[in-house]
Amino acid sequence: MTVGAPRARNRRGEGDLLRAEILAAATDLLDAAGDARAVTLRAVARGVGIAAPSIYPHFPDQLSIVVAVVRRAFTELTDWLRSAADAAGEDPRRRLHAVCRAYLDFARHHPERYRTMFGGIWTADRAVSPAVPADLGSDALRLVTDCLTACVAAGQCTSTDPAADAVALWVGLHGLAHQRAVSPAFRWPADITRRIADPLSHLVP
Repeated sequence: MTVGAPRARNRRGEGDLLRAEILAAATDLLDAAGDARAVTLRAVARGVGIAAPSIYPHFPDQLSIVVAVVRRAFTELTDWLRSAADAAGEDPRRRLHAVCRAYLDFARHHPERYRTMFGGIWTADRAVSPAVPADLGSDALRLVTDCLTACVAAGQCTSTDPAADAVALWVGLHGLAHQRAVSPAFRWPADITRRIADPLSHLVP
């Protein structure tokens, strides 16, 4: 990552701009290293061109920065899923399959962020830092639930609990995303996504 030049002091009301620059620098560090431990206060400060103490009014510690990066990544994931569903048209089954493919595409295109989204921040000691919220990823999961609910309404799905089955589908997709990342040479069946998604979603053949 290129070290940023010294940054001009923000005028009043420009604090949000500095916060955005901090997040951008942290995301660059994460994408380059693939490890949240690379997102240190000093490294982020160098990337923005500020002194490390200038970060504290916006983020109290390193974990808070990583959580903010992860939250933004989950927002991006939700946008990917929603765009895929909208592009698939009105048929609920097609929309669900499109969402599943978009989830896997996101994991493939952003492997470093994806690993951190589902990685060590979830084991953070809340007694030390309560920065990790319990609702990370809830919007994306809700979109998957809505797709399943629409399939039920259209008679394309026999699920009696779309919310629970959405979690099962999410876990199945996550497992496939992980195995694709660690076993890139494995020859996956062309329809592996559907083979996982259809039974977990209780789609009608």
